[in-house]
Amino acid sequence: MSLAPEGYPFVAGLALIAIATWIAAIAGFGGGVTLIIAALFTALTIFNLWFFRDPKRLHPTGSGLVLAPAEGRVIDISEVGEPSFMGQQARKISIFLSIFDVHIQRAPVEGVVSHREYRPGAYKVAWADKASEENEQASVGITTEMGNVLVRQIAGLVARRIITYPSEGDRLERGQKIGLIRFGSRVDLFLPLDWEIICSVGDRTRVGSSVLARHPVEAVG
Repeated sequence: MSLAPEGYPFVAGLALIAIATWIAAIAGFGGGVTLIIAALFTALTIFNLWFFRDPKRLHPTGSGLVLAPAEGRVIDISEVGEPSFMGQQARKISIFLSIFDVHIQRAPVEGVVSHREYRPGAYKVAWADKASEENEQASVGITTEMGNVLVRQIAGLVARRIITYPSEGDRLERGQKIGLIRFGSRVDLFLPLDWEIICSVGDRTRVGSSVLARHPVEAVG
């Protein structure tokens, strides 16, 4: 299992502090307080190693499949208006990521990035309905042969940094890494209304592996 590059500074810094405090504790400086500090920074180092993990995932290869852009739990499936890129009503699938989930995001479909947008905002709890409208967010619109797809990264109460990799004009492969959110967050996926949704509220998703929807033509074929 590899580590997301964004995690290197956190892990390295915390590990150095942990090592230094353990050396001080063994040398007898500070007594029990130093031991507590050393244990705390060791725990924080282990947590960040886990948080920034980037596991390899096998991507389903069937045509017309839409993969989960994020790891977590489906908290909402609804029809909404999406004027910024879709330009019409769309089906929204919302995935909540706890601090214990993988926080890498991946492209749900293959296509060309034709829309990028960042919008500052609030840091409300990510599972709240208004988080999609009011929280800090970054959007990636993907144009495919089957229609437009929008992935929206949304900050949460703890998340304070959204990182998006691709630029407009980039071609994405299905399952390719497109970003990361620190720490605890939400991802909304917008699809055309005629695409077949095959997930349900409450389902657990595996980023780049779980199938959430299918294009209707491919589903029949």
